[in-house]
Amino acid sequence: MNGIFFGIVLIGFLATAWRELTLPVVEGAQTPMAVLSSEMLAAASGAVELAIGLVGVMTLFLGLMKVAEAGGMLVVIARLIRPLMTRLFPEVPPDHPAMGAMILNMSANALGLGNAATPFGIRAMQELDKLNTRPGTATNSMALFLAINTSSVTLLPTGVIALRAAAGSNDPAGILPTTLFATLCATIAAILAARAYQRFSPLGPPEPSTTITATTPVEDTPAGADPPAELPADSGAYPIWVSILALGGVVALIPAAILWGDRVSPWIVPSLMLGFLMFGVLRGVRVYEVFVEGAQEGFQVALRIIPYLVAILVAVAMFRASGAMDVLVNLLGGFTSRVGLPAEALPMALLRPLSGSGAYGVMASIINDPAIGPDSYVGYLVSTIQGSTETTFYVLAVYFGAVRIRRMRHTLAAALTADLVAVIAAVAACWFLFAGI
Repeated sequence: MNGIFFGIVLIGFLATAWRELTLPVVEGAQTPMAVLSSEMLAAASGAVELAIGLVGVMTLFLGLMKVAEAGGMLVVIARLIRPLMTRLFPEVPPDHPAMGAMILNMSANALGLGNAATPFGIRAMQELDKLNTRPGTATNSMALFLAINTSSVTLLPTGVIALRAAAGSNDPAGILPTTLFATLCATIAAILAARAYQRFSPLGPPEPSTTITATTPVEDTPAGADPPAELPADSGAYPIWVSILALGGVVALIPAAILWGDRVSPWIVPSLMLGFLMFGVLRGVRVYEVFVEGAQEGFQVALRIIPYLVAILVAVAMFRASGAMDVLVNLLGGFTSRVGLPAEALPMALLRPLSGSGAYGVMASIINDPAIGPDSYVGYLVSTIQGSTETTFYVLAVYFGAVRIRRMRHTLAAALTADLVAVIAAVAACWFLFAGI
């Protein structure tokens, strides 16, 4: 991450300096370097505002997560999908709370609940870090989890559907099949890439003073290290038919999301809160006290990620304000338009991994353009890209920042590979369904 961060800043500075020295001075207009300075300061302020804006959401969902954890929900969920998760994450004990937290994160992403997915993902990273014998270094499980997180299979891209409806689309939910196809391809690519790339980025030997296993007694845990999460005494798996039934229910959500997604989406967040609290009540959890205890972590986590957000968002702002993004679009636009990615949609594909708000603004401007509209090929394409790719650098900054990971190894390479596959799959799906529009 050090090299990438410095490289983005260097490109932004050099591109701005070139424009400053070569472009004619316009009376009364800001110089390129002055624009760069103001954009950097605005991005730094925006990063802090973004982190503070996450406090409420993190407080709510980390409180619900604490209730679920106290009632044993994470273990129940982990057991339900154990056959799949143990193959994906062999380093994580089958009934470890990290398994349930990762599944909740993936489920929230699948339902288009980006704000809810973040606290679940942070809790998953905290649990995975308890198994980490190399503090500050991403484990294979962390890298795979974040790669999947940036490409997660999406059943309901609720935010994109709402924006398309606001733009006057006759079929706001028309991107559901294309988004599902693109995210499915991207998730498969993320898993394969993470597994392949980890061979070229070895972990190295564990630090003896911090070696922690799932069976290490609390009294034997090294000083200053988090104690391992306690596992239940009965950690047996559910019968295989129960797991098959659970996975079948997940698969059944796909046609349901396509048919009734726009009507179901408003029910999701209220149902999540009631469901978590009801589960806690039925399991004898003092839901109010436990919720408040978990919610207290929200503010602390938000403060912890501020420096990471400031660093990456300022660097991205420099890249955009310098004009380097425009140069890249001009260089690639002629080629990509021949393979189904028009020049109008290219900024969306390039910007999405860097800036969620920037990509969102580009999509909104495109589908609200009377010459293009939400129901054109380009409109469907940019909507699919927005719904099927993630703001990779933001995800890495928030999740790794929450557990103070400095060496991320192959995580970024795997995540960007998934982003690339998502764009290619989005183009293929939209070309197949909407090329004649």
